Amino acid sequence: MSATVLTASALLLDMDGTLVNSDAVVERCWRRWALKHGLDPEAALKVVHGRQGYATMAVLLPDRPVEENYADNRVMLAEETADVDGVVPIGGAPAFMAAIAGLPHALVTSADSALATARMGAAALPMPAVRVTAEQVGASKPDPEGFLKGAAELGFGAADCIVFEDSEAGIAAGRAAGMRVVGVGPRAAALAPDAHVEDLTQIRVEAVGDGTIRLHIDEA
Repeated sequence: MSATVLTASALLLDMDGTLVNSDAVVERCWRRWALKHGLDPEAALKVVHGRQGYATMAVLLPDRPVEENYADNRVMLAEETADVDGVVPIGGAPAFMAAIAGLPHALVTSADSALATARMGAAALPMPAVRVTAEQVGASKPDPEGFLKGAAELGFGAADCIVFEDSEAGIAAGRAAGMRVVGVGPRAAALAPDAHVEDLTQIRVEAVGDGTIRLHIDEA
């Protein structure tokens, strides 16, 4: 391992795959959906992570009317919200959230508010006071809107923020926002984030007296 130190004024945190391991329920729901629509479940699962459901459906069924994607997405969200079996924190997430509790941070997730509440609760993680959920953006990741809104709500510019993400869509969104990105987990490894960790046990948070957040990262 090599040690990397990054400094920031605020942290913007994805949820699924970054703080919460929800892969089991995501795969259950999307496998059902793919089979119902005559699609290869394995191919579908390669594009679901990081995006809002309607955006994933648009990739997988490009000729389908967008209204049908929105309708299907509402059903999918209800199914995912009701199913928290196997939802657990990513390694190191409880200690990481405790370490940043008094520091500027926001949740920026493609989940809606109900799903975010269900999954953070199932993983026994504290919900950040500032959060940007699906209802608050007009465009899904990889569009940078969510991260830019999170930074604005915290009162910091893009260059002062570090994004934590696991997916291709999320990392692309962080980059498009002009922010540095810490990639978390196996999906992020091949996407050349500014730093990469297998989980959050590899990060130590140091609060510097001038308000700076210093991240000590033992890279994978």
